[in-house]
Amino acid sequence: MISYCICTENLSYQFPGNKPVLNNINLQVPVSSIYGFLGPNGAGKTTTLRLLLGLLRKQQGSIKVFGKEFQKNRINILKNIGSLIESPSIYLHLTASENLEVLQKIYRCPERNIGETLEIVGLEMTGNKKAGQFSLGMKQRLSIAIAMFHKPSLLILDEPTNGLDPNGIIEIRELLRKLNNEFKTTIVISSHMLTEIEKLVTHIGVIKKGSILFQGTLHELRQKQMHNSVIHFDTSENDKAGKIILANGVMPISLDDQITLPRMERETIAKLNRQLVEKGIEVYQISTSQKDLESIFIDFIKP
Repeated sequence: MISYCICTENLSYQFPGNKPVLNNINLQVPVSSIYGFLGPNGAGKTTTLRLLLGLLRKQQGSIKVFGKEFQKNRINILKNIGSLIESPSIYLHLTASENLEVLQKIYRCPERNIGETLEIVGLEMTGNKKAGQFSLGMKQRLSIAIAMFHKPSLLILDEPTNGLDPNGIIEIRELLRKLNNEFKTTIVISSHMLTEIEKLVTHIGVIKKGSILFQGTLHELRQKQMHNSVIHFDTSENDKAGKIILANGVMPISLDDQITLPRMERETIAKLNRQLVEKGIEVYQISTSQKDLESIFIDFIKP
């Protein structure tokens, strides 16, 4: 039986004088998963995360975190959550270590947490350098260090790679993977960087105009990719090959530089290849292409 770290039922929200932002959201985030929360700007991602953290007052529906009702157990639940919503909250005039010393007094954590946390995020060698002198990637890592300082079971991160260069994105991705693998931290991460999300997450939820369009494992999403795959034949005589393929009851999608065919069984591909060769047509290459996460995402959100 799957155990859920976060579970919402019919979660709805509406700002005064506006249309509903969320419509019956049913999130299911498994324990120890990395859950990618995807959607275009204005889809309701940040509103959902704010509700999960109690930054907005719930209007309709229910929120359970760690199996407990959020409203009834708010303080105890929040003690075990780390978050980064929108811009990083760091003291620019303090060093990385000093930023964490402030939290150490608030959370009353052991002093050793400071060095351990800085080492985990790769900032243990920053010494007396002020956070205001950090690169954007270092600031993001310090923000994640602040979020995870008290060793929470759940991290909620809103666009943690926003504005980072490719190297910074890789650093954050590897850090989150390390937290999940070594400490079994459940991570909810919202992002529009779809190719990066595909490399990191185990589960995905897609939201559009306040409604969930897809929710499931990355494997289930990749099964959708398989169903959307196409076959390419690269031949010496595409027009002639197209007629032979059509005679087998297979309708080509296009006959350009390559012949593009819909997904089919391997036996059918072998049969077509054999017939083309028997008719004197050279088959240079047969390949399969699949829609990536970005293409599937666009299919989900397009009008």
